[in-house]
Amino acid sequence: MARSMAFYGKGGVGKSTVVSNLTATLAVMGRRVLQVGCDPKRDSSRNLIKTFPPITLMDLLAAGRSGLRKAEIVMDGGVNVDCIEVGGPKPGVGCAGRGLGRLFEELEEMAIFDEPYDHIFYDVLGDVVCGGFAVPMRSGYAEEVYVVTSGEFMSLYAANNIARGIQNYALDGEVRMGGLIANVKDLAYDRPLIEKFAERIGTHVVHYLEWNRVVYEAERRRQTVVRYAPDHEFTANWYRLAEAMEANTRLHVPQPMDDNELDVFLEGLYGLAPAERTEAPPRPNGIATTRVPLAGVGNLRG
Repeated sequence: MARSMAFYGKGGVGKSTVVSNLTATLAVMGRRVLQVGCDPKRDSSRNLIKTFPPITLMDLLAAGRSGLRKAEIVMDGGVNVDCIEVGGPKPGVGCAGRGLGRLFEELEEMAIFDEPYDHIFYDVLGDVVCGGFAVPMRSGYAEEVYVVTSGEFMSLYAANNIARGIQNYALDGEVRMGGLIANVKDLAYDRPLIEKFAERIGTHVVHYLEWNRVVYEAERRRQTVVRYAPDHEFTANWYRLAEAMEANTRLHVPQPMDDNELDVFLEGLYGLAPAERTEAPPRPNGIATTRVPLAGVGNLRG
């Protein structure tokens, strides 16, 4: 059976770059991969497919199509790679998350899960772990969830939030966290931060990636690194990630922090002076909250 994995992470952390490069690398290794882009921006498969913009499920449904066949929705992503893009409504119109529920109905009808894939990847929008975007983990389609993160405050904040979603859905299903994939600009600075965070929430780092210019050069040409520069020294990083993912058997239920614990933890992690805590006015429903300003950083959560 295919290993089904969902990838979440803060918007802009490089999640789709990581997923598409991982897909292409596994394909070179002889694995057959289905990559499903679960983002209304429909850009998950950008560096894999031969034509752009891609065909999307939502576009077909909006055109009144029904009884879809595999050939209508599955795009050629190169040798050993199939791609699907869910797409979504125009910005500001409708709910993009609803498309995911419909997607799985269509995939079940066309028996795509019976295809001999080695891996099925779900590249999911940002750090949204509720509503339609939680369908891959909530409905059992993704058994492993990986979080792409950096050592930045909001990236770790999002990772903790996603871990809370995994913990909730693990109580009623088989979904488990597979770990963190660190995608960083400064490995020496970010690594100790991410390691401490991973330990605190009871997970681990599957692999570290440090940004390299060749990634930018490949993406400008709508390519993955392994296809654009197979002999580049950085390409070996993608093979190490692919090998680490396939070897990973540590599937677990994380132990994330609540908001107040996270603020205190991050203050210590970044070496900030303890902030003065004040009781915030009661909310309309009568539940009081504790407001925790971060010294020197401001209220990053708005």
